[in-house]
Parts: sequence; C-alpha cells; structure tokens
Amino acid sequence: MNAHDLDRIAHIIAERVKARVAGLSDEDRMRFGGGWNTNVTRTSPERVLGTAKGSRDLARMIDHTLLKPEATREEVEALCEEARKHHFATVCLNSSWIPLAARLLQGSDVLPIAVVGFPLGAALPEAKAYEAQEAIRHGAREIDTVLPIGALKSGDYRTVVDDLRAVVEAARPLKVKVILETSKLTDEEKVAACVLAKVAGAAFVKTSTGFGGGGATVEDVALMRRVVGRDMEVKASGGVRTLDDARKLIAAGADRIGASASVAIVTGGAAQGGY
Repeated sequence: MNAHDLDRIAHIIAERVKARVAGLSDEDRMRFGGGWNTNVTRTSPERVLGTAKGSRDLARMIDHTLLKPEATREEVEALCEEARKHHFATVCLNSSWIPLAARLLQGSDVLPIAVVGFPLGAALPEAKAYEAQEAIRHGAREIDTVLPIGALKSGDYRTVVDDLRAVVEAARPLKVKVILETSKLTDEEKVAACVLAKVAGAAFVKTSTGFGGGGATVEDVALMRRVVGRDMEVKASGGVRTLDDARKLIAAGADRIGASASVAIVTGGAAQGGY
C-alpha cells in the first residue's frame, strides 16, 4: 500500500467514522475495502456450548492465559498441564515463558503464543518486532501485540500501521492478533484501530490486555466484528469469567476467547484469577 492509499484511509477514518456506526453510507462502507459487513454468519453459541461435544469445541476457541508479572514457573507448568488436559487452543504467556511452554506442550494439540509490547504498546516497533522474532524462535506459534495507543489517539495512523506491520512481517507466516485496549478508546477509535489492523495484515483484532482497567464487552465485540467482516477474526479477552460470558461474546462475534478462568468456563466451576 502506497502513501496515497494510506492517507486516503486515514482521511476516511478521521472524517467519516465520526458518523454513527449504523448510519454510514454504502459508499463509505465500500471505501473501507469491503470489511464492513452487517450480515456475518456466526456459529450458534447453543451448538458450540450446549453439549459435551460442544464443551470440547469451546475449549478449542480458548487461549488459556497467564500474563501477570508475578507468575511463577509452577504456575506456568500448571497452565500447560491444564491446557493439555482440556485441549485448549493455546496458552498465552509473556515471551520469557515461551521456551518452557514450548517444551511442555510438545506433541500436544495446544499452541504456545506470546504477547509482545505488552501491556502498554508503547515500545519501539523494532523492539516489538525483535521480541516477536525471538518468541517465535523459542517456540511461539501466534503473536498478540498491543497497538501504539497514543499514536492512534493522536490520529497518527501511519505510525500505527508501521508499528503493526513491523510485527506482522516479523511473525510471518504466523498469525498476529492486534490488541486494541478498547476500554481506553472511543467507538470511532475502535473502528479506526480495526481498519488499521486490517491494513497492516493482522489476522485478528483483540479487545483488551486485561491490565488496562477494562475488558471484553458484547458491544465492543459486535462492533469489531461488524468492521472486520469475514476478513479477520476477533478475540475477546479481559474479564471473561464464566460460561455465560463466553456464550454472549461468541454470539456477538468472537472467534477466540482469552481467559485465565478457562477451566471454570468449560467445566462450569468457580472462576479463579483476574484475567
């Protein structure tokens, strides 16, 4: 994408998304590159969650997560053991734990994934790209990166795209999820962030770090899904504590759930932890 195209997208975002979401014209929707889709077909949450088989299907939608800074080796080992037992899609960890997780999960159907630029998103793009490369070298199979929130709120869309693209290119061909930190954004900024993540070539948009004072909401997931259409996936993370929480977020459009309460979600037990 050349500078003219990026400027055009920035202009559309800055000037047009200020309109109410439901009131955008067909022309404006087309100018988003086809990503705006009001008729996205979703998997029925009842089908996914309503049976014993559905519980297994649900587990394959969950990133079993441990991101607190005080996490211990024993807790990481327990996380990986739980993930293997319940067949969660992944374990989501800070990059320093990836070598251990990769060893513990070898031979299983669970992928280790790393967060980079976490939780602030304020590192240099080169630092985020290097962290992604090193995490992958040590066994990470997906990357979750925090977008530069200050640049987004400043309207510096070129910096946002360059930041995200640096991580996408460093991780290629593996999937990159872009964490928006939705609790700190206006609706217009959430739309902008989704469009910019799409421009940068990311595979997912993701709601939250879990450390930013808010978490996933049905409204935010529905908005993100509507913006990205079928072209990208949506991850709901932060504050997902129960089966009912997961059910509602999947119905709103989530393809993946990030949670530390994963075992409680799939078994119906009492949630522990704070993510």
